[in-house]
Amino acid sequence: MLPNRCSISERGRQCPNPPEFIVTVTSDNSDEYMLGVTCDKHRQNVLGEVLRLQKDKKIVDGRVGFTPVKSVGTDCIRSDADEFVQIDAPSSPSSPLSSSSSPA
Repeated sequence: MLPNRCSISERGRQCPNPPEFIVTVTSDNSDEYMLGVTCDKHRQNVLGEVLRLQKDKKIVDGRVGFTPVKSVGTDCIRSDADEFVQIDAPSSPSSPLSSSSSPA
């Protein structure tokens, strides 16, 4: 789960924009650390702050990355019977999916 808003606060107020990027630092030994999320408006501000914190040795040195947030939707909780897809599996006598499941 990600926050529903950008991680930046301006003048004591949380930025109302939705996150557009996940901010990470990848260290020299390929460990990746998630620092937060930001909108496009604050991307450069976040980069400057991360670089400053790296210089002050408050966070790990490494490459700063901005990965676009991808929206994912699911209907796993609410569904309509018309949305189900029939999957035909090959029948075999030992298959639990076999259509003829009558005992011998």
